[in-house]
This record gives sequence, C-alpha cells and structure tokens, in this order.
Amino acid sequence: MKTPWWFLHKTPLAWILIPVSWLYYLIGRVVYVFRKCGAYKSHRGVICVGNIMAGGVGKTPIVRQIANYLDAPVVMRGYKKSARTGNVGDEAAMLARDGLQVHVGDRKSNVILLDKQADAETPIVMDDGFQNPGIKKDISILVFDQGLGFGNGFLLPAGPLREPRRAVRRADAVIVIRSDCPRKRFNLPTDIPVFYATNKTISPYSENQKLFAFAGIGYPKKFFKSIKNVVGKKSFADHYQYTDEDLKKLFELADKKGARLITTEKDWVRIPPEMRDEIKYARLDTVIDDNFWNWLGEKVKCLG
Repeated sequence: MKTPWWFLHKTPLAWILIPVSWLYYLIGRVVYVFRKCGAYKSHRGVICVGNIMAGGVGKTPIVRQIANYLDAPVVMRGYKKSARTGNVGDEAAMLARDGLQVHVGDRKSNVILLDKQADAETPIVMDDGFQNPGIKKDISILVFDQGLGFGNGFLLPAGPLREPRRAVRRADAVIVIRSDCPRKRFNLPTDIPVFYATNKTISPYSENQKLFAFAGIGYPKKFFKSIKNVVGKKSFADHYQYTDEDLKKLFELADKKGARLITTEKDWVRIPPEMRDEIKYARLDTVIDDNFWNWLGEKVKCLG
C-alpha cells in the first residue's frame, strides 16, 4: 500500500487511530516475548540493520554498503516476492545484482544454515529484524532519514513507528541519512553513537533530458526531488508489481511530455525483463562517514 498521508502529520485521523495503535503495540509485545524464548545464537555473529519506521528510510543501500565492506552474506525476509524478481523480492534482487550472497525466507533458518558452512568466518548481515527476537543480534544498527525523523511520532497505524521512540536505546549505533530539510524535533539519545550518511542519486541521462519519474517505494517524493528536469511523475504503492498495462500508460504519459521514463533500482527489478532496456533507473549511492567504518571494524573484532 501507499504510505498513509497522515504518517508525517498529527492530523485528526492520526489522533483517532491512537487507541488502535496501543492495541497493535500490546499484541506485538506479547508475540515478541513469546518468540524471544527460542532465540537462536549464531557463532558467526549477526549484524542487524533495521529501523523502527515502517519503511522508506533508505535502509537497503546501507545494508549493501555494510555487506560489501565485510564480504558478508545477507539474510532477509524477501518482501513481495514475484517471478519478475526471481521469487526473492525486489530488495533481495537488488542486492544480488551487486554480487552479494543473499538468503531469502525465514531468517532464523537461514542463519542456522549459514552457521553450518565449513568456511564460515565472516559475520552475517541481517536486513531488518530489529523487532525480530528469534535471532540474537551481536550488533544492532538503526537507520533514520533526517528528513523524516520519527514522522508524526505515533505508533502504527496512527503513525509510522513500529515501536516507541525509546526503542532506539536497544541499538548499538544509529546511522542518519542527511537531508536538505531536516525534520524538527528529531532528537536521538546522546549515549548512543550516531553516524551520518549522504545519498547521491545518479541519473543515467543528461541534465537536459526531460524525464517522467515513477516509483513504488515508501516515500516516492524523496526520489522525485532527487532527479533533475522531471516534467511528470507517478507514484505507486510500496513494492508495487507493475503490469504491462501500467507500463503502457506510463509510456503514453511520458511521450505526451516528450520525456523518457526513469525509476528507482528497486522498481526497475519489478518490471518485465523485456521492458528493462527501454526504462532506465537512477542508482542511489550511499556514502557513510569514515568514522562509522572505524567503529564497525572495532566491533567486528570483538565478535571473534
């Protein structure tokens, strides 16, 4: 589904949904405690890169950077699997295209499988799972977007938070992706290391080329603002599975404006393979400050 419009604002509807969010949280805590009883401890060490926001903060590029740096396998759920993404999900397909070893499905089962590898020395990077107690994490890293902050500060479904803001204290570190428009009242604990990262969207087209942008991600406006010379745009639900009819309409809209279609890499892997030569994606490169890698290196040494 599309990210609800009230997630970033304390609207009347958000206030009305607060009792539902309390119920959602209480049920979640009961499940959390129950699942924690059978938590599995990997001998390889598990680095969890997660969030407490419901998607759209830019976590996957951070996972890609960390897994590449450590030459580590990635375990993930593989949300919204389809034949077009090799039945592994768009984020997994995106990471695999970068040469990473990606294991999709039940994360606990995959961690147990990776532990049995004869040459298992590197740690395992777990994409998401900060709220999953079934696997014991050795290092937990939360990712935030400076422009989104905590949203309206409410729990799902009244707001974008999966759990209260105090949950940040369970993390070993936080990575904040910089924004030109930082959100007000976005304050993090002072006793937890906070590192910063910068996103750079690289378009395959020249700056003079008119572009029609489309995206099915958590916060498509972030993508639209990152591309120059956009003369038209269309947003879809997060992880949307594009049909031939959808793409036909998009080509028609772009042609009317004399523009070329452009999308995100995550969306690109969800379009039919035969259409990928006609639609290009803008790659999102994330650069994390050097002091983070120094911190991570020291933490990984302690895992051995």
